[in-house]
Amino acid sequence: MDRNNIDKIAAIPDERVLLAKLWDKISAGIRRNIPANTCFLSPREQEMARYLFGDVPGLQFFGGYGDAERKMTVYLPEYLDEETLYDEESPIVCLRAAFFENDDLSHRDFLGALMGAGIARETVGDICVGKGCCDFFVTAEIAPYVEQNFLSAGRTKLHISRIPLRDARIPEPEVKEIKDTVASLRLDSILSSGFRIGRSLAAQYIHAGKAAIDGLPCEKPDKPVSEGMKISVRGLGKIKIASINGKTKKDRISVTIHRYV
Repeated sequence: MDRNNIDKIAAIPDERVLLAKLWDKISAGIRRNIPANTCFLSPREQEMARYLFGDVPGLQFFGGYGDAERKMTVYLPEYLDEETLYDEESPIVCLRAAFFENDDLSHRDFLGALMGAGIARETVGDICVGKGCCDFFVTAEIAPYVEQNFLSAGRTKLHISRIPLRDARIPEPEVKEIKDTVASLRLDSILSSGFRIGRSLAAQYIHAGKAAIDGLPCEKPDKPVSEGMKISVRGLGKIKIASINGKTKKDRISVTIHRYV
């Protein structure tokens, strides 16, 4: 751990401010040997935190459930195990917003309503919308405020209740499966296949800084990619390289791509 790495990692002033806050919270916990956690972090912010803290015993990333996208950086002293993160002392609370199931509410509806209620984005984790209810994750500190003030999304009335983290309903993402062959496992080639656009257009998106691999921005069209990677492009959506299936008779690479819909 080296605080001086903040300037090496951060690309913009806002990132320096964020990393300094993360450093202060986690290093204080380590120094006093007590639990410590940050706010919710985006995938890119999580990667920056990994570079900043390195391989520290007891340090992990937790978002309320296993495959969460937005996660906190959490420090647990050796006298605590991971089950602590799921009990009543967890830094994360899961809230369930029940609503009239014929109202078709989206992730955007809930996020906009939360921000409209004066709730900071960094205090909100994943938002999992289902039929008639939405389970979402917030910091333990902000939970009482949310319970009292998050009463509607648009014109739809909400009934808010706390539920155990392990009872959260995480909907399976809807995906369109694409089976294709590519000349190489370059970023631009996979984007071309996954989004059904020309390779030159895919390269334009990448050069414009609109592409990210597992949350990290990438401006190199020839960046090698591999199975399991999630790739997002602003304005197009998100895909995942579900599997790489080997070479075809024409010496192309067979791939299966999942496009999130």
